[in-house]
Amino acid sequence: MSEPTTVDVLGEPWTAETIALPDDFEGEVVATLVSRRGETPTEHAVLHVHGFSDYFFHTAWGEWWLEREHDVYGLDLRKYGRSIRPHQSATYVADLEEYFADLDAAWERITVRDGHTRVVLSGHSTGGLVVALWADARQPAELAGLLLNSPWLDLQGPALLRTPAVGLAVEQIGRRQPMRVLGRQVEGHYARSLHRDHAGEWDFDLTWKPLGSFPVRFGWLRAIRRGHARLQAGLSVSAPVLVLSSDRSSWPKEMGEDVFSTDIVLDVRQIRRWSTAVGRHVTYAAVPGAVHDVVLSRAEPRARAYDEIERWLAAYVLR
Repeated sequence: MSEPTTVDVLGEPWTAETIALPDDFEGEVVATLVSRRGETPTEHAVLHVHGFSDYFFHTAWGEWWLEREHDVYGLDLRKYGRSIRPHQSATYVADLEEYFADLDAAWERITVRDGHTRVVLSGHSTGGLVVALWADARQPAELAGLLLNSPWLDLQGPALLRTPAVGLAVEQIGRRQPMRVLGRQVEGHYARSLHRDHAGEWDFDLTWKPLGSFPVRFGWLRAIRRGHARLQAGLSVSAPVLVLSSDRSSWPKEMGEDVFSTDIVLDVRQIRRWSTAVGRHVTYAAVPGAVHDVVLSRAEPRARAYDEIERWLAAYVLR
């Protein structure tokens, strides 16, 4: 069941459709499907799923796809962006498969209702993990390609954080105290490097993508680690896969050049290591000078990222 489509916060011709989903333990749940259609009917489309502490605001990304005769869709998952409701704990789920209902509903609208038979599914960071798991579980016939933009495929940080003892602790706390908040320090350098009111060029809502991020809860982290384990055991996505990341990660303590030219959120070595676990045909490209969301990088690495996507589309998706 969907509410009527309305003009999106991005402004015309972008539209937004609220999708009602079954209630969870906090009550009402919705997802939001944002879209922009080309002037000429096409069987091709792209669906993008955001990362953690994020939402769909990627108009330049959308325009790039529209120029290549793809209708564009962005999905704000439950408890993110346009889909957050006042009674909800933003970003929280206890199992990543909860998102499958969001993706199922969006996919049905894009393919069955709107008639697209060749769809590229795109996911950034946490969204990259989620869409990889969904694509493996569903194997939809309309999936023309899977595009992962700095997907979160392992827990970053010291190796100690990935030991069995720490994994057991996350599992136990996540089960017994799922809403307990993990203590962490977020400097906000990444969001500042992107937002046009700070040091970047992009316009986004700081209540939906805050400088200081959203709280990380142990129940959610438990779900993430279970998702990592499932992916690392090996998925079998049959569609061609492209994985993009920066060529380097860094962990700066203050604003500086590394903030604008490296991934300061995830460890790209882990992305490189686990990319081949996604499917049968995986292409990996490291983009020098790119940031965590590679299509929000500075102009030169951003152009390189789009060149990589263009080559992949021509070689494997649009043949």
